[in-house]
Amino acid sequence: MDALSNPFTPNAGAMPPLMVGRDDKLDSFRTLLGRLARGRTEQSMMITGLRGVGKTVLLNAFRRMAAETGWAVIELEISKHSDDEFRTKLAAQMRQVLLEISPRSRWREKAHLAARVLRSFTLAVDPDGRLTIGMTPDAEEGRADSGNLSLDLPELLVAIGEAASEAGKGVVILLDEVQFLSKEQLEAAVMGVHKTVQRALPITLVGAGLPQIAELAGEAKSYSERLFTFPSIDVLSDDDAREALSGPIRNEGAAITTDALDLALEVTGRYPYFLQELGYAAWAEADHSPITREDVRTATVAFEDKLDGSFFRVRLDRTTDLERAYLRAMAELGPQPQSAADVAALLGRSSQQCGPTRSQLVEKGLLYTPSHGYAAFTVPHFDRFMKRAVPVLDVPAIRPRARKNTR
Repeated sequence: MDALSNPFTPNAGAMPPLMVGRDDKLDSFRTLLGRLARGRTEQSMMITGLRGVGKTVLLNAFRRMAAETGWAVIELEISKHSDDEFRTKLAAQMRQVLLEISPRSRWREKAHLAARVLRSFTLAVDPDGRLTIGMTPDAEEGRADSGNLSLDLPELLVAIGEAASEAGKGVVILLDEVQFLSKEQLEAAVMGVHKTVQRALPITLVGAGLPQIAELAGEAKSYSERLFTFPSIDVLSDDDAREALSGPIRNEGAAITTDALDLALEVTGRYPYFLQELGYAAWAEADHSPITREDVRTATVAFEDKLDGSFFRVRLDRTTDLERAYLRAMAELGPQPQSAADVAALLGRSSQQCGPTRSQLVEKGLLYTPSHGYAAFTVPHFDRFMKRAVPVLDVPAIRPRARKNTR
């Protein structure tokens, strides 16, 4: 059918043509903003889930909702930054927020104070003041200038929150890929939210990341579970998955048969991103409406080829030979969480020998640990891909450790 009319949007973080199955999360965010605007406190959220379930899409929906209610928005996609790099990125967006809350010509006392605190916050990484140029030449001595992120970030968030309150506005900070924050950075962010909650300020932080972020937040600060909820999003329900495919097709004046939907849900496992990819391929495959089971079956080849060449491959290409063997051994055992002992046994090694490899894969975001001694793929259907990409499990030889010279 007509490529220009294809309703599906299989891009990272792109808003699907029809957002289904997430109404409860949207309602929670709406309540969060509404209560903060009234000077009341409310637990914020850290959305957790595997790759491809729509966490970034949900954050984008939150951004639009916040903007529609007049809130200023800070968006950061986290990667492995040093504290200085993290400060720089955050400070640049905080400057923008201050100007969005109110034009500089209309700043009142709290906005001027926030600008001076922001200047102090940036001194360690920007002594020339380039990040705050055009705002104020002065720093607020003694506030947010210690060089310790856990002390300085809470000071900055409080100052920005007070400026927002003074202007009758609010600020929401949206952090994606939270699992890549260092422990110190996550601790500083949690402490900052804690300070703003204590003062009932209209500023909050909403994050999204892989399933381990609830554990990471708890390790950073034990009171995290009282500041945040950690809702998990997963595959869509059967009805929602069907509507995610059939709704956009129907809106284009076309149709898809029931047995075609049955096969599509089986192939995709009802994962939102996979539904978009297969829907896109099936629309391109079909000559006319309705899209049939045969169209979906044929489209599955293009669907898998595209995922293998991008979504899956980009992650595998970041691994070493030993890490690749570990992933292939996990795939051999199945898609469910696997014990470290079972994977090590399949590789002919001990759990202790495999421990560093497993840790590296967790650090790279390819595995997470749902319970002690177990690991699982962060990417749905990665076990199937590993079997296609590495048909035979090949275990690299163990390199003998160099003996220390004791003479």
